[in-house]
Amino acid sequence: MQLTEIKAANGRGLSIKALLMAALICLAGPTLAAEEKAATGQPVLSTQPVKVGQSTEPGVTANKEASVSINQGDAEQLASVLKGVGLKKAESIVRYREQHGPFTQIEQLQEVPGIGPALFEMNRARLKM
Repeated sequence: MQLTEIKAANGRGLSIKALLMAALICLAGPTLAAEEKAATGQPVLSTQPVKVGQSTEPGVTANKEASVSINQGDAEQLASVLKGVGLKKAESIVRYREQHGPFTQIEQLQEVPGIGPALFEMNRARLKM
């Protein structure tokens, strides 16, 4: 057996060149296929990865770090975007907003029971009006 052959389980030899070509086709195939479709005008599906925390729902912004509107986000959105805020605290935020009207400043979130200065500062960058 030559150095350029590998014995497969079924007894057939495969050259290293053939294995490398197969690997390259597997790795580059989707990219090349997308480029070919784009060149021919056929629709191309996006192959961009979706980041955790991105959303197209109203009240939630999809950027590097997800943010949520304290006046528009529902309890599920608030709980999913804010660190240290579970569904119970998120429901408290929504209830407070319903009872007292919309927030006029982001800092007012600290008036919600259970939202202290530390939790607020941890989430300041994720909050928007």
